[in-house]
Parts: sequence; structure tokens; C-alpha cells
Amino acid sequence: MAGTRAPEDAYTAAPFVPEGAGLDALREAAAGCRGCPLHRDATRTVFGAGNPHGRFLLVGEQPGDQEDRRGEPFVGPAGKLLDRALDEAGIEPGDTYVTNAVKHFKFEVVPERGKRRIHKSPSLREAAACRPWLEAELRLVDPEVIVALGATAGKALLGSSFRVTEQRGTPLVVPGHEERGPCLVATVHPSAVLRAKDRDAVYGGLVSDLRTAARALR
Repeated sequence: MAGTRAPEDAYTAAPFVPEGAGLDALREAAAGCRGCPLHRDATRTVFGAGNPHGRFLLVGEQPGDQEDRRGEPFVGPAGKLLDRALDEAGIEPGDTYVTNAVKHFKFEVVPERGKRRIHKSPSLREAAACRPWLEAELRLVDPEVIVALGATAGKALLGSSFRVTEQRGTPLVVPGHEERGPCLVATVHPSAVLRAKDRDAVYGGLVSDLRTAARALR
């Protein structure tokens, strides 16, 4: 029937992911992704960036307001905090590739807060729809360690039962990548540090988890 929306469980980016493409071609193709409705309101697709052969692949939740406007991941306040934490943990930012579980900014506009776009967490189905892009990045970068930043990234990689509070800071295995696959270390998203009342303690936990990731190199 014309105009009927596809159900959320039918959302997938798979038809938009070109087989055998390198990262540059994937980034170009991702700009036209229509695998879920999030593209309708976002300014642009925000694909991964960084060292294409980085030993560390960091996965966040989704682009924020500044990332959506600039088209690059982790360029806002959370990105600056993450760079500082990586440095303290002994991980060279230049040895990382950073991306998000969801490539479009999901937000809402609250009238009483003016025109500011307020972050809204993506659903598990939206993250699952975007998973083909993430899988392609994992395959091409072939990192030694994956760092999942926050609950959405952890669930996108490990399944809906993942709990960052219970499984953070422990080397884990990504389902489907058991044989010679990278280990995964989960931690909080840097934005959680910025929101925390006890910012120093939460930041210290982030650095500690990143140090565990640094020790997990093959």
C-alpha cells in the first residue's frame, strides 16, 4: 500500500553497504544511507574517522549536535575529554579509529529550550539497522582491541543483555568474532563523565578501563 511505513524490525542499512568497498568508498556510500528513518532529520551521515589501521577501534553511541553539523565523530566536548583520557591511559589517539554504533544524530527539539537540539538515545532496532556499517568498519580496520563507549555501543556489539555497569573494564569477546577476533573492553561514554556530579571519580573510571584496553593488545 502506497505510503505505508516499513516496520522498525525491517530497518537495515545492508542494501546500502557496497560489497568489497574500502573505507573511503564506504564513507561515500553511507552518505546516501536510508536504512532507517533517522536520516530524515539529521544534517548528514557521520561515518567513522581516524587511523584506518588503528590497533584500537572506539565505538560510541551516535553523533552529537556538533558532530552532525561538522560531519566528523567525537569533535565536541566529549571528544576532547576522550582524547585526554586516552593520553592518560597510554593510548595514542593517532593509533585509534573512532566511530559510532548509529551514524545519524537522533534528537528532539524542546520548545521551552528554544531551537536547541536535545540528544535522544537511539533504539536497539535503530542500532541494529546500522550494524552493517559497523561490521564493515570492523572488518577493514581489523583492530586488536575494540572499546565500547557506553551502553548503546555495548549492546550493538554484544547484544541486548549487555550492562555497562556490570561488564565494564573486563576483556570480552564479540559474538561472531571468537576466532582471532579482537577483544572488547567496555566503559562509560565520555558524555557520561560530563554529566556526572562526581566528575573526577567517573573520569578516573574511564581512564582505568582504557588502561585495561591498552593492556589487552595481542
